[in-house]
Amino acid sequence: MSRAARYDFSGTDALVIGASRAGIGASIARALQDAGARVEITGVEPECAPEDAGRFVYTQLDVTDTGAVDALAADRAGLDILVNCAAITERGAEMAPDFFSHVLDVNLTGSFRCMRALHTALKAAEGCVVNIASMYARFGSPRNPAYGASKAGVEQMTKSFAIAWAADRIRVNAIAPGFIVTEQSARARQDPAFTSSIEARTPMGRWGLPGDIVGAALFFASDAAGFITGTCLPVDGGYSVA
Repeated sequence: MSRAARYDFSGTDALVIGASRAGIGASIARALQDAGARVEITGVEPECAPEDAGRFVYTQLDVTDTGAVDALAADRAGLDILVNCAAITERGAEMAPDFFSHVLDVNLTGSFRCMRALHTALKAAEGCVVNIASMYARFGSPRNPAYGASKAGVEQMTKSFAIAWAADRIRVNAIAPGFIVTEQSARARQDPAFTSSIEARTPMGRWGLPGDIVGAALFFASDAAGFITGTCLPVDGGYSVA
């Protein structure tokens, strides 16, 4: 039996950073909007995915540009929900020092910039932050060391901001997706041995889909998680316990 969780975000404002392509960010943005939220999205591309054209307010944003992030936050009276999804990785290319630094700048410092810039708006609304970490925050990745390091940083940053902002009644949580079928994972999924090894280790026997992350994001953004902060929830089909 399918039991779909239902949330009502009517009257709330949500901003999803990194939702311009089909993937986790876009799936969360659509779900929030379907539940009644007013949703804005950003992405580094000039336009969002064609299927979302006209659906959301869209801003092109490079999260490594502090001035651009500050401009996005300027004069914003309040913000109920901030979701940080902007991330990059390139399997096998992350041993190069410059690219390693760039991955951290996007994935970790980019999320920090957005949180810092939007603190006043989040405080005004007593809002919440949902960061996207990864299973690679907890497991070594020989071909994605920068991605793993950045996502471990996201998990730790989530804990630190949860403490720092508790007095402002801002909750800060994170989700650690397992192996998800997205554009970002396409190159890795071209390796049959790697794909099979993930499926074999995952108790649920498959790769996740972007929609599998949505429920956790909506939960963290809702009043149902009103006494939860500083948590990083694995959504991985059991990969981390196998």
